[in-house]
Amino acid sequence: MTKKINLFANLKSDFASGLVVFLVALPLCLGIALASGAPLFSGIIAGIVGGIVVGYLSKSHLSVSGPAAGLTAIVLVAITDLGSFNAFLLAGLIAGGIQLLLGFIKAGSISNYFPTNVIEGMLAGIGVIIFLKQIPHAFGYDKDYEGDLAFNQPDGQNTFTELFSVLGHVQLGALLITIVSLFILIVWDKIPALKKLKLVPSALVAVFVGVLINEYFIQSGSNLAVLDNHLVKLPVPTSLEELGAIIVTPDFSAITNSKVWIVGITIAVVASIETLLCIEAADRMDEQKRYTDTNVELKAQGIGNIISSLLGGLPMTSVVVRTTANNTAGAKSKMSAIIHGVLLLISVLAIPVLLNKIPLATLAAILLLIGYKLANPSKIKHFWEKGKYQFIPFIATVIAVVFTDLLKGVALGIIISIIFIMKGNLQRAYKFRKEEYKDGDIIHIDLAQEVSFLNKAAIKQTLSSIPENSKVIINASDTVYIAHDVLDLIKEFKKIRAKDENIKVKLEGFKKAYNLIETGEEGKHVFIEHK
Repeated sequence: MTKKINLFANLKSDFASGLVVFLVALPLCLGIALASGAPLFSGIIAGIVGGIVVGYLSKSHLSVSGPAAGLTAIVLVAITDLGSFNAFLLAGLIAGGIQLLLGFIKAGSISNYFPTNVIEGMLAGIGVIIFLKQIPHAFGYDKDYEGDLAFNQPDGQNTFTELFSVLGHVQLGALLITIVSLFILIVWDKIPALKKLKLVPSALVAVFVGVLINEYFIQSGSNLAVLDNHLVKLPVPTSLEELGAIIVTPDFSAITNSKVWIVGITIAVVASIETLLCIEAADRMDEQKRYTDTNVELKAQGIGNIISSLLGGLPMTSVVVRTTANNTAGAKSKMSAIIHGVLLLISVLAIPVLLNKIPLATLAAILLLIGYKLANPSKIKHFWEKGKYQFIPFIATVIAVVFTDLLKGVALGIIISIIFIMKGNLQRAYKFRKEEYKDGDIIHIDLAQEVSFLNKAAIKQTLSSIPENSKVIINASDTVYIAHDVLDLIKEFKKIRAKDENIKVKLEGFKKAYNLIETGEEGKHVFIEHK
């Protein structure tokens, strides 16, 4: 029986963290919509639905859903290829339906096979990207949109060359706001009296102070003033008609278009993988070590994408940046994600003018700290100390995520981990003790706990190197699994080569491990399988 979650049990900390996530999510929703070639409000709608609907249906305590940077390229190409945003919304609807189906067939269980070091590498890589991507915004250079996590940028630069471009475009007012904001964010939680003010998170104070500083610059006519290009840009409806025009519906007449179905399937697969990766990351972050039902999560994401598409919103996933911000701000339950969605809804309807006064520099300060915490050098040291089999997949994932994207980075990390597992199996499947073999010595071959088909070649080579007229003991006492390929190999060795070359073979432990028994005198043992 599933334990019911009390959404109001930690309202103070959840409201504070929801507020922080709202501040982080707002420019990300707008930036991702802009990069996707979609209406700006489509990103906000996805953020609202991701917060309220998915937040409520999900069993994850920390995960926050919304429009994802990893889908921008797919969305941009799809809208152009399908000819209209309405047709694309139908593809989003189909994607949601497929995710719902994936949840029912329990496809979410594949997340259990993501290695921990690869998940940690993904988080560290995302942290590096967030940190590097926020440096230009911190200096007032906002040519690349907020929320872009790709190495190659739409402006022709990449993550690293953009840093050099900053040198010729430093906006002193933005830099000052960044410094003040960072000071508040770092100091606020270190002062005991201020730390107790759970409902007044340091991020909110930093944003408030950043707005006041910039308003002072504007009112005084200072050249330090941060102007429109460096502020949050939320569309401001001037009438009910404009507000109503925000809701765009899918073009159901495109249901017979095969391209719509291809886009829908593509979005469903990519969004589901990104969500499962983020859920695994969220569970790793959770100090209470609670685990999320990933099949329920796929169903929640599916319903969220269906509703978002019906309302004119972008497709969504569980998102690492928002989830990390949520965890860092002290979220205790999924109420935080719901609150962030409610705040998005209220703010865009009631106070868009006030939100448009927020400098991107102060939001950059918040994200700089989030990026640093994700990519903390102590994490690299931790995996280094665990040895090369843990460190190499970790650091490869970090580098690949930074230079390519999340999915490619994780794929590389998993491939390297699999190679190491295969190599480990080859090395540990058996132990061949034959130090300076002399006539009359006994050769011991001790099989490991698991011997798979991957070990066949190595065992075959070992058996072929056994000299004539020798004595061999093959021990499977500690083995719990052995592949039939390897069993056949041992049978052939014993029945044919051992007989031809006068090799005496003794088998130990095979009855216990493989339901096999041995008969005969030493040197004349044969396999007899139980029927």
